[in-house]
Amino acid sequence: MKDTAINVLKILEESPGPISGERIAEQLGVTRSAVWKQIRELRRLGYGISSSRAEGYRLEVTTNKLLPYEINKRLRTRSIGKQIRHFDRTASTSWIAKQLANETDPEKLHGMVIVAEEQTGGVGRLGRAWVSPAGGIWVTIILKPKIPMDHLFMLTMAGSIAIARAIRKEYNISALIKWPNDIFAGDKKVGGLLLELAAEADTVHYGLLGIGIDANISLVDLPPNLRGTVTSLQAEVGHEVDRVALLVRILREFELRYQQLEDGEYDSIIREWKSLSLTLDQRVAIRTINKTFEGEAIDIDSHGALIIRKDDGRIERVIAGDCFQL
Repeated sequence: MKDTAINVLKILEESPGPISGERIAEQLGVTRSAVWKQIRELRRLGYGISSSRAEGYRLEVTTNKLLPYEINKRLRTRSIGKQIRHFDRTASTSWIAKQLANETDPEKLHGMVIVAEEQTGGVGRLGRAWVSPAGGIWVTIILKPKIPMDHLFMLTMAGSIAIARAIRKEYNISALIKWPNDIFAGDKKVGGLLLELAAEADTVHYGLLGIGIDANISLVDLPPNLRGTVTSLQAEVGHEVDRVALLVRILREFELRYQQLEDGEYDSIIREWKSLSLTLDQRVAIRTINKTFEGEAIDIDSHGALIIRKDDGRIERVIAGDCFQL
């Protein structure tokens, strides 16, 4: 959104009633034609603005898009989300983030959020397609982490905690974390995360934390094979949710946990993750690249591995794989 459009919007927001295009033009030092162009742009972005010759313009309804202006109005974080790039439609927010991080000093991009209203080529764990229609929250956060290499996996844990806490606080839904990176509402998936790292030897150039949440998505719009295992926040609460409020809450909650990681408070993150776990103390089936087995998920260790007590009593440590609850 251009600065002129933002300035017009601020005047409309602050006006107690309708305000004429002439008055807006005077306040901004522009022509009435310029004001009209910005009104038209704001309407294109989803703002409901009424107009009449007698009274002028009035802001009736704010946009439902995840625009940087709307997010920044409520955010109040120190670094996460202070820079935002917004796209109506893109193949993947992670692709954009990766390109930016490869072209610019990642230190300068730390905390930048890439957000899209819709993704056409969203990618989940193990390269699987991530269905990302309009109405969801599709975000990638660019990070330049100052965290030891052997604790970088905890960025996913911090992100999972942030999403679960945000959903609980905003909608009173008992969101839980399914190992390794899914967020569940009840017995259905409502979101997930993906951490990508660009590193060599013991140096991390940057990290990309991808977040996908099925917010205002009608379940009938999902592929038939997903409808039995996936839900949306809209379906759970019975009405559309305020996506800006939810994203703002997630970014705040993530920054809190990110700071804990930078301060070396790893035990606090692990304890909170365990308290929100859907997986621990449950019977599960594990599928890795090499094998498949069943057992009870009894713990998660200090490196994020899931600890399974197999049916024969042996203990198995699972670093990566698929986990299915039985």
